[in-house]
Amino acid sequence: MNAEPPRTTRRPRWRVYLDLGRVSNLPTVWTNCLAGAALSGAALELSALLVLAAALSCFYTGGMFLNDAFDHRHDTKTRPRRPIPSGEAGLVEVYALGFGFLALGQSGLYAASVLQSGPRLDSLGMGVILGVLIVYYNYRHKTDPHSPVVMAVCRGLVYLIAGSVAAGSASAQVWIGALVLACYVAGLTYLAAQEDLNRVKALWPALLLLAPMAFGLYAAVWGPAQTALLPLLACFLFWTLWSASFLSARRRNVPRAVTGLIAGISLADGVLIAAVSPELAGPALALAGLLLTRAFQRFVPGT
Repeated sequence: MNAEPPRTTRRPRWRVYLDLGRVSNLPTVWTNCLAGAALSGAALELSALLVLAAALSCFYTGGMFLNDAFDHRHDTKTRPRRPIPSGEAGLVEVYALGFGFLALGQSGLYAASVLQSGPRLDSLGMGVILGVLIVYYNYRHKTDPHSPVVMAVCRGLVYLIAGSVAAGSASAQVWIGALVLACYVAGLTYLAAQEDLNRVKALWPALLLLAPMAFGLYAAVWGPAQTALLPLLACFLFWTLWSASFLSARRRNVPRAVTGLIAGISLADGVLIAAVSPELAGPALALAGLLLTRAFQRFVPGT
């Protein structure tokens, strides 16, 4: 039996594409770029930052298109209102756009590195790895129990790419930040894998969501005190606990928990930025990323 009724009305093509790309979540990619650059300790040219954010947005959007393409048989049974099962978008069309966005993203990485300091083989190489992992995840995520780790590595690579474009190579601090973010995303993705069931079989992945909190507390005790760090830690803890509360038996709404935790990626970025930078602009932009994501999710579903 279908989990939801089929779609009976056609929507404008642009609206279908927004849904396919889950574009409401793109602010979390932009704050990933900010955090990766901040952790590198190098100043990223504004033009390079904008092109880098656009390039990585293409990777994300392409991955979401491919997610629908690879999942079209599963969605026909469980989510017939998705664009491909409902007939709003063709399978070949979605595949072509998905791979096209990945190619455009790789070209954007080259342009961003040229604008910053010249072509960087390491950032371009990581872009190739990111593209391969995106395709692998979408192809196997329904059958590979470790696919959340693959998704986590994809998000961690955004930090490494941003740090590499900004500073020429990814420093140890960028790698540590990438690991912290990857832990959060792995926990989120393990929980999201249970979304179709709207029930939670295991809660241990929720512990991974606290990795940014642990890193922030360590930085607060052992690192230089930063003005925004403790307020951001409080915001992060509140938001994570509030979002996770929808996993409880009393409030059970796994999709709502997942979309809230996706938006929380920007808060995790803010914690990491505040831990290494005294400037308030970065954490403020990360908080804006959370608010933008939640606002956009009201119009374009985040999952």
